[in-house]
Amino acid sequence: MKQIRHFVMDLDGTVYNGHTLFPFIKQLLGDLKKKHIDYTFLTNNSSQSAEAYVRKLRSMGLPVKRSQVYTSTQATIDFLRRHHPKLKRLYLIGTNSLKREFILGDFTVVDDDRSLEPQAVIVGFDTTLTYRKLCRASYWIKAGKLFIATHPDLICPTDQETLLVDCGSLCAALEAATGRKPDAVPGKPNPAMINNIMQRHGLERYEVAMVGDRLYTDMEMARQVGIMSILVLSGETTPSDLKRSTFLPDLVLENVGELSKMLIQNRQ
Repeated sequence: MKQIRHFVMDLDGTVYNGHTLFPFIKQLLGDLKKKHIDYTFLTNNSSQSAEAYVRKLRSMGLPVKRSQVYTSTQATIDFLRRHHPKLKRLYLIGTNSLKREFILGDFTVVDDDRSLEPQAVIVGFDTTLTYRKLCRASYWIKAGKLFIATHPDLICPTDQETLLVDCGSLCAALEAATGRKPDAVPGKPNPAMINNIMQRHGLERYEVAMVGDRLYTDMEMARQVGIMSILVLSGETTPSDLKRSTFLPDLVLENVGELSKMLIQNRQ
């Protein structure tokens, strides 16, 4: 803990639940500032743009800069630029925010009524999903187009009385229809998300800690990269999930409020 220079923190289930900010977050960010420790908010939720997350966090009273938010959409754009630099035409299952992110990234989004053929199908967390979009994406996937999912999450945490079907569940439907799994999933637990952050900030692995509420994304990514893993039980993972897990995080805390106490104890 004494060597950590940068905390990477998940959002849903770690910093807030839906539209409810956990009460201990402001104290933690204040403690990090006092200890000269930087942080990045990392989210798989691709239904909103990075700018929208900045606005949301600021509306909750958190002093967040644009450079402190990194999403699975940005990870997907970085992946395409690195591994498929000539690929420009996309068919999207996603929100208008996702569409704008790709357009700003210099990609062309192929609509249903266009004769222009896409080079890849991108699937995100689509809260505006229609049957037509699902069928059209299945058609292009079945035709052999590159199939990319922004992230694998099955559901999105919420404080509302509903179950938010996420990207991983949409991909399960597409797989059942086409017989194909995604060719790549750039979001968590893909190590590239953390590696991109470490490169941006000039960090070594021992200087970074991942804080999140999910074993199969947050903690699995930390395990693959070889950085400190801190699981909080304020979101999806339960103690019974831990007992069934094939690996254990370095730390398990009730919430990130306990992290503030540890910082004070270890960074005098």
